[in-house]
Amino acid sequence: MDKSALITNDAIVFGILMLLLALVFFTSSQKSGFWYKFYKIIPALLMCYLLPAILSTLGVFNAEESQLYFVASRYLLPASLVLMTLSIDLKAVYNLGPKALIMFFTGTVGIIIGGPLAILLISVFSPETVGGAGPDAIWRGLATLAGSWIGGGANQAAMLEIFKYNPEKYGGMVFVDIVVANIWMAIILMGIDKTNKIDKWLKADSSAISELKQKVINFTESITKNPTLSDYMVMLGLAFGAVGIAHFSADEISLFLQNNFEIFNDKSSAFSSFTSTFFWMITIATFIGIILSFTKARNYEGAGASKIGSIFIYILVATIGMKMDLLMIFDNPGLIAIGLVWMSIHAILLIVVAKLIKAPYFFLAVGSQANVGGAASAPVVAAAFHPSLATVGVLLAVLGYVVGTWAAYLCAVLMEMAS
Repeated sequence: MDKSALITNDAIVFGILMLLLALVFFTSSQKSGFWYKFYKIIPALLMCYLLPAILSTLGVFNAEESQLYFVASRYLLPASLVLMTLSIDLKAVYNLGPKALIMFFTGTVGIIIGGPLAILLISVFSPETVGGAGPDAIWRGLATLAGSWIGGGANQAAMLEIFKYNPEKYGGMVFVDIVVANIWMAIILMGIDKTNKIDKWLKADSSAISELKQKVINFTESITKNPTLSDYMVMLGLAFGAVGIAHFSADEISLFLQNNFEIFNDKSSAFSSFTSTFFWMITIATFIGIILSFTKARNYEGAGASKIGSIFIYILVATIGMKMDLLMIFDNPGLIAIGLVWMSIHAILLIVVAKLIKAPYFFLAVGSQANVGGAASAPVVAAAFHPSLATVGVLLAVLGYVVGTWAAYLCAVLMEMAS
């Protein structure tokens, strides 16, 4: 939906986003009164996401005209991953056990079967919504959605290439992707404040997660110091130096694969997602953070490394919110209905399996976002539980990239049969 925004200067837009974040943090830190009661119901993280969405809907700014999401996802996200991974305890992450993987793959299966089931259900009420022939066939477009919701942008592009959906109608699918994925992310964020109640209902044992959090808190307390200017410069140097290395390496790896292996150039191949520079950039930044966690650099957690990382994450959340036009929900109700039914099946399956295996809400939320949101939002959701958990989100999101194209291909075949 093309529209001219009131403010197109990114410096002004960024200033507004920072003021909104400051407002949310200031009001949510109140210990009594109206705001205290307000944030008991609406999580602060959701407000950081919703306020930019409201301004975007009102036409104050337009995410498509802005470079802020690109900057936040390409520069601030990898920097935050380095800073949040500095103090990671890999053994404790390993001790989280297999439930994280089970919930991730449950989310994947939910997307694979959700697509064809949504088509069958919607076809009962509105057969024309799921019809179409040749390149206009709706299932071809929905295949790109499956690629995005299991892997990410590269997998989505691969599905578009494989199934040759009409490019003129492709924008409608991107729009369903944004609306439905953002509604689901908002629901997940609302649940984070109620984690203890949800875990109680799931009869989940979250002791391994609490143990990991407590270990990080104890470690941080043991090395906490009053940070100096030198500390801040070193932390930012490590973070953005790693971002530079991650970008350089990602470009080189991507080029090397494209120039030396024909299979990576075939956009219809499941291997094409490995040429995504974003995939490599996130992976390498996390890997650098993990390496630094074995050095004395991990002591910078005491100077507030993960707090700076959290600032970058919240800026990313605000730019993600900017991409959401709340009125888009009414643009194509038929396609949105398919997307909502599809996401509901994904959610129901996750809840059923979490209840059966007594998995904590953390694994449900991050397992889902590693599929639906990918590397940009899985660490955001994981870090909302605790900054030390961001790495779990990244590791699962990377797994999503790896299985994305194959799983989406299977989903597309099932959707063709359902149509």
